[in-house]
Amino acid sequence: MTLIQLDYIIAVDNFRHFAKAADACFVTQPTLSMQIQKLEDQLGVILFDRSKHPVVPTDIGERIIAQARVIANESKRIYELIEEEKDEVTGELTIGVIPTLSPYLLPLFINDFITKYPKVQLTIQEMVTEEVLQKMNNDLLDVGIIVTPTGDSAFKEIPIFYEEFMGYVGHRHPLYDKKALSIGDVGYNDLWLLNEGHCFRNQVLNICHPDPLQEKNKKFKYESGSLEALKRIVDQHGGMTLLPELATLDFDTKGKQKLRPFTDPKPIREVSLVVKRSFVKRKLVEALHESISNSLPAGLNSEKNGKVISWK
Repeated sequence: MTLIQLDYIIAVDNFRHFAKAADACFVTQPTLSMQIQKLEDQLGVILFDRSKHPVVPTDIGERIIAQARVIANESKRIYELIEEEKDEVTGELTIGVIPTLSPYLLPLFINDFITKYPKVQLTIQEMVTEEVLQKMNNDLLDVGIIVTPTGDSAFKEIPIFYEEFMGYVGHRHPLYDKKALSIGDVGYNDLWLLNEGHCFRNQVLNICHPDPLQEKNKKFKYESGSLEALKRIVDQHGGMTLLPELATLDFDTKGKQKLRPFTDPKPIREVSLVVKRSFVKRKLVEALHESISNSLPAGLNSEKNGKVISWK
């Protein structure tokens, strides 16, 4: 049994396809297939059901692949120890970030990070929370920048900041004349929402608590994958939506006139770096946390000061 063979079975599990796994491992498919067959012969078990499309692990294969991931991660830790001894921040860091953070948070810290750590190869992918967690489980991402808590003990959560939910209210809306909103003010029928799959959508629904009858009787629905699109809908057609604080910091005067804070206890969301419990690349993750923290606007909460809204 070799580490390369373990990498190969992990790749097949990730992609559920031998050819794609071979491409990811930079080998030919016959080479990858031969090594996996050799490993199966050595262990005396079948790891993958090749009759299924996509290919799936057998029951014993799932257990062996899970252990292979542990071994592969621990082997990578050796290289991390060497880098720590050199007192350098180098290597590759792959990050998954959710869409309601990406356009507002990344511009704040990216230039600082790549300037301060020129030997780091940074790859950032935008995706919804569940995809971030799934890819981290499959070792396809090193770290996620998402909203927490996840409620999943497989991950370690490192809070970075807390941001308030803000009401964005059309000028013809009854709530426009209020200087601040209470949670009880948020009505479901005239609320514009993100598409399903976004954790921010779930948090908004956890604030307004719609019942099934409200959902059934809603006369018109428009759901978007973009906070900017929801904002424009309010500007053009009225109604209201909720926005995270970071998305509102560069609003012009007209935009700020439609913003309404919440009264205490303010609904807030916790933004964290999330890594697997067995994560490596600690120095890189620490550098990322420091870079983001140092780039945040002064008015953003660095400590919990309100009611954290769950997305579960």
